[in-house]
Amino acid sequence: MVSRGFFGRRRPEPPRPIPPGQYLENGFPVLSAGPTPRTSLETWTFSLVDSMAELLVQWSWEEFIALPQTEIFVDIHCVTKWSKLDTTWRGVAFDTLLEAAGITDPDPYIMAFCDGGYTTNVPTADLLGGRGMVALEFDGAPLQPAHGGPARLLVPHLYFWKSAKWVRGLHFMTQDRPGFWEEAGYHMYGDPWKEQRYWGD
Repeated sequence: MVSRGFFGRRRPEPPRPIPPGQYLENGFPVLSAGPTPRTSLETWTFSLVDSMAELLVQWSWEEFIALPQTEIFVDIHCVTKWSKLDTTWRGVAFDTLLEAAGITDPDPYIMAFCDGGYTTNVPTADLLGGRGMVALEFDGAPLQPAHGGPARLLVPHLYFWKSAKWVRGLHFMTQDRPGFWEEAGYHMYGDPWKEQRYWGD
């Protein structure tokens, strides 16, 4: 005898292919390496820093939200194996930041740095051409602190740990180096379609 419900609920079939090993998530799970920072918008800044650790440009909150913004409609994939389809984000594209800062030939890598001490590395090419942004809104509303507000990096084609919460700036690098989770064994790149979760994947 097998009692009803023993096998659990069947997960819904995705309407289109999702990366291997993933399942659909209707909610928006909150996963963080530490407590949620609470930063006043009056003191919030966003910086671009060159490979020699020299400040290139810094925006206040009011200056940052005055930059041209764009909206994107994307799927997101977490390394913990959930995928969320058809998410809507609004923010400042990486290309717009470069243009506003007068940067025409950026270094090949960036390290995102955040409130709370979190960092993550991303190849610059993965942010260009509308592929990356600093997101300020999710689903038509200001980004909530639990989901990285007031601003988070968004790189939706990589595992979601690369979309760093509470981002405060980007440090350009001539050579790639690991950030917080990468030093702990996560993959340096993190392509969900190749299941690049950990070192050696």
